[in-house]
Amino acid sequence: MNKNHLSKRVRLLKINEFFFVFQKPQRIKVHSMTLFSRSNKLNFPRIGLAISKKYIKHSHERNRIKRHVRETFRTHKHNLLSLDFILTVHSKQILSLTNNNLIEELKKLWYHYQNYQQKS
Repeated sequence: MNKNHLSKRVRLLKINEFFFVFQKPQRIKVHSMTLFSRSNKLNFPRIGLAISKKYIKHSHERNRIKRHVRETFRTHKHNLLSLDFILTVHSKQILSLTNNNLIEELKKLWYHYQNYQQKS
């Protein structure tokens, strides 16, 4: 298996997994994204994506955002607690970000949870 692959076990795929996070989440907003999180009873973090057509009309743009979210999560997951994360987009402004700027904004989100982890 490719080591750079994000396996299914670290992704939220079922609707009840999303509902669980949305029931009592912690929220962080950066630029035009919101990251919801809630602790899980697993020994690893998981990620879910909710990027709607309402704000991002073109599929290639949604896919670009998802690809960068998954990649930054994959590279930072070893520093995160056992949390379930869901990233949502709440503004069209995200389309104005270059790939590098988008990656930097995503790193800010993961950095916050790395700091949060160390304070606990």
